[in-house]
Amino acid sequence: MPNRRQRQTLLTRGLQVTLQKLKDSVPHSLEHADSSIRHSSDINKHDVLASSGTPRQVSERFSRRSSNFQKTWWTLSFLQTQGAMLTSKAFLLAFAGLLAYVSARPVVRSIRSAHEFDRLLEKHGKETGLPVVVDFYSDSCGPCRMMAPIFKKVAQDYVDKAVFVKVDTNAQYELSGRYQIRSLPTFQWFIGGKKSNEAKGGIGEGPLRQMTDQAVRQAEIENVKLELSDLVAYFGEVNPEKSQPEIESVYTKCVEMNKKASACQGSAANSLVRKLKKKYKQAPKTVKLFTGEAKASSKESEKTKTPPKSQQQAKSGGPNLQLATKEQLMEELEKRLDEERDAEVEQETDEEEEAEDDHYSWVPGPFPERITIIGGGPAGLAAAVYAARAGLTPLVIAPSMGGQLQGKGVDVENYPGLSNVTGPAVISSMRKQAAFFGAVFEEDMVVGVDTSQRPLRVITNSTGSIETHSIIVATGADSKWLGVEGEYEMRGGGVSSCATCDGFLFAGKNVIVVGGGDAAMEDALVLARTSNKVTIVHRRDAFRASKVLADRVKDHPKINIEWNTEVDKIRGKAEEANEREEVDLDDAVKFVTGVVLRNTVTQEVRDLSCDAVFVAIGHVPNTSFLRDIVDFDPEHDGYIQTIGQSTKTSVPGIFAAGDVTDAVYRQAITSAGSGAAAALDAERWLSEEGLGNEAAELEAELLAEIMDNSSGQEHANVNIGYNAYEDAGGRMAGMKESMTSEL
Repeated sequence: MPNRRQRQTLLTRGLQVTLQKLKDSVPHSLEHADSSIRHSSDINKHDVLASSGTPRQVSERFSRRSSNFQKTWWTLSFLQTQGAMLTSKAFLLAFAGLLAYVSARPVVRSIRSAHEFDRLLEKHGKETGLPVVVDFYSDSCGPCRMMAPIFKKVAQDYVDKAVFVKVDTNAQYELSGRYQIRSLPTFQWFIGGKKSNEAKGGIGEGPLRQMTDQAVRQAEIENVKLELSDLVAYFGEVNPEKSQPEIESVYTKCVEMNKKASACQGSAANSLVRKLKKKYKQAPKTVKLFTGEAKASSKESEKTKTPPKSQQQAKSGGPNLQLATKEQLMEELEKRLDEERDAEVEQETDEEEEAEDDHYSWVPGPFPERITIIGGGPAGLAAAVYAARAGLTPLVIAPSMGGQLQGKGVDVENYPGLSNVTGPAVISSMRKQAAFFGAVFEEDMVVGVDTSQRPLRVITNSTGSIETHSIIVATGADSKWLGVEGEYEMRGGGVSSCATCDGFLFAGKNVIVVGGGDAAMEDALVLARTSNKVTIVHRRDAFRASKVLADRVKDHPKINIEWNTEVDKIRGKAEEANEREEVDLDDAVKFVTGVVLRNTVTQEVRDLSCDAVFVAIGHVPNTSFLRDIVDFDPEHDGYIQTIGQSTKTSVPGIFAAGDVTDAVYRQAITSAGSGAAAALDAERWLSEEGLGNEAAELEAELLAEIMDNSSGQEHANVNIGYNAYEDAGGRMAGMKESMTSEL
């Protein structure tokens, strides 16, 4: 069976062949054909195509996947009825491509219910042995959206090695509570139906691949089974004195180590084999628990196990629903719902495939980059737009988890021209605009800059070293933390700095927000939508936030304010394990149960119960990778010092914009303005240094050289025409006349 990429290639080739035939035979029909397929369910073969498009555009649009096979089939049928004399081979190739591609299943499955998730874990724990990778996410979470394409990309590379699913925590409350999801995104790995690993936050592609590799290797290691007969034969060789009951006792202990298994298998079998090998210098014979044939037969059984309802009842003696008990009716209903859900999954498509990419990926070239922008927030993307419009093709390097605006859940109300739009939507629009003008993107983390030589070098976490003539630093700022006892230990267990990402996980519970600025007000308003009660803890007697936000918070009935108060300690305890999980008590995760508050005026200390603590006390610039490279502002620790009113730093060719230089305003609009200024400064500096488009200059030089050589030879050999015999190397003697004519 062709894999997903092969099916895509087959479909595209088939349609391109089909459309080329149409172009050759019916050019007038193609000129008036529109490849856009209407989205109505009752599509008609006479109104599939309506407007114009070039053959290339038609081919590209047709290659996009349709969720309904009938739509694409009627489209091809309609094109054929316009007079195209397709060869049977071309049409069958297109039809085979359509059939193979449309029937493809998504690489990432969306979980619709807890029952579906349990069935999936049970199936791959008992039938295939494949590890299951789960992405717990929320649509309102910026890091979740940034990790989604990475999760899908990794899933495509592990199609036959692991199963990837995603769970919307806003819809699946039961699963979120069962697996104690306290931070988003959260990734969990399951082997044999049991959780084996967990990671929280925007971990990036590298750690996601690494932990998936570990799960795949562990699943392969546990894909082992020890038969009782093989164990008896083994002791017959290494220790004949061992009696049959003693051997059976050893085997029974191995079976009991796997609660739901009826044989000595998996990690228990591996452990027994290792002990026996260590003792007797020889290992017993084992077999694979899951084989390729078993996996294939499992997939085939999915397609053939459900005959028509009448046949099913006739052959298997299914329950008579009129005489069935309530339990039998519920069992039959659940079975039919499972069958319908399996059929839906077969028709599902990846949502990401239907949308066009909103950015272009960077491809390394032979020449240094002219401008490299570090950071993907308002400052970095504004710089990218200006630099791209100047024809500089800037490279934007930013991690996948996004920045402050990316994680902003409330509407952006203080950016001119924008209303009723969230922070992630603003960032997405900026990326699309920058990409439209020619900016390219690389999702990575910058760890250093080398200024010891020219061109400059940007050192990244995964990509490596990137040469560039100029750099714009727009890395923004990270959240500050309280630094109190219990805070670090319970990050991901109720302590968070992103209310938009994690707030919904504490719906109906009591939460605390620490801070008094705009960020704290916004977090409190977001949490008040779903939480039972929100308490703002502020160390002063007045907010520093804007009056509009402060008034909204003060007037909100679900928000309480603790003035002149600080958090001294965050309390927590290890949550009791549910019956589905085995928890290592030595490494148990703690969850927030309350805080210790101290009044800054009276020094009174008291306890306050809560389920989560959201810290919003400000930010620290992300400039640590530039220590000892550029000069910093002596009055504001961590902020880069610029020269005069420009964005230039102490190092020629390095410019800074946004929150890394602004210790006063720190607004999205001021960051965007400084980003535009940095792009203008960088463009001017490149012109002054004579650093242009090296690739275009080299191409022009080579073209000029070729033209000069061609012109000189033309004057030197003005009377000499083309000699075909020279192309044959002058070896014409003895050749047949037919071959000579071909040459």
